[in-house]
Amino acid sequence: MQDVRRQCNLNLMCCSHGSLLLFFLFPLYNPFYQSHKNRLNTSVTRPYISVIRADMFSLVLFVSLQTILLAHVHDFDRHLLNTVHKPTFYEGYCDGDPAVYSYHIHLLFWGNNKDHVNSALELREQFIKKFNLQDKKCDISPADPAPGHDMCAFGVDLAPAGPFTTAQYAFFIPPDRLQETSMWMLQHRGVHDVFIHPNSGCAVNDHTKWNTFAGDKWPVDVSVFPPL
Repeated sequence: MQDVRRQCNLNLMCCSHGSLLLFFLFPLYNPFYQSHKNRLNTSVTRPYISVIRADMFSLVLFVSLQTILLAHVHDFDRHLLNTVHKPTFYEGYCDGDPAVYSYHIHLLFWGNNKDHVNSALELREQFIKKFNLQDKKCDISPADPAPGHDMCAFGVDLAPAGPFTTAQYAFFIPPDRLQETSMWMLQHRGVHDVFIHPNSGCAVNDHTKWNTFAGDKWPVDVSVFPPL
């Protein structure tokens, strides 16, 4: 849907630029205007020509403003994309079956062990290369379920941060990419531990009830999450 909208915006921008060029170039390449411009430029017709020019200027100004606005549509879409998606909560919302918008795959490792850190970072690079995430750093908050966002890589925490009590890093995973990415990580995790959880907007349940571990199960400090 976003690709279709952006293509429409591009088409409108092309039309706007075409209209702008037409108004500027029409007098230069119109034979009638060139052959009669001296006759038209008289004291009788000059007021009418001035009115036409004023109308043309207004139209050109309008087209220019339209082009500027359309040029910012992509940035506006990105702003909306980066806005934290907050489901409409109601009493018992997180006790039911809320929609799952995305997943996080975390790799947990010992931050005070040089060998563990090196192998964990090497595994991160392998994952990034495997799924073509070299230029796809996450520009969203880890707390954002971000429905529709592409797969991306969060940064590395070499010390406990957020709800995690050890060093870790994570990848943002759309639902349709979960199976292939989680299977790859489980098969290549080595001595490290994998923590996978959904993102529904119910952060406590996402990290404690609906999560899964491979390897050691690390404690999660849910006190960092705001109450619903």
